[in-house]
Amino acid sequence: MSNFTIKDMLAMQQALQEKYKDKWEAISPEAGKHKLLWMLGEVGEVIDIIKKNGDQKSVEDVDLRQHLVEEMADVLMYYNDVLLCYGISEQELKEAYIAKFEKNMKRW
Repeated sequence: MSNFTIKDMLAMQQALQEKYKDKWEAISPEAGKHKLLWMLGEVGEVIDIIKKNGDQKSVEDVDLRQHLVEEMADVLMYYNDVLLCYGISEQELKEAYIAKFEKNMKRW
């Protein structure tokens, strides 16, 4: 994949949801808050890596960096589950992101 997009991630996450539909909680607005809590758990794992190993080692140590990136991927997977739960499209997210970026560029 030369260009890896939010649309790609959503499609991949939808495929995972379909594959494990008999094992995982169904994607729905009601499940969104659960996915957010799981995502926060994954953020905690990212923080633990950095807290236990330090900023510099987390960047420079190849194995540790791989673990850090893997945990960040877990965060993104739950993030994409949340988008699916609330039916947030790539286009909606793009528009909101750009608007927020422009607002922040004028902030200070």
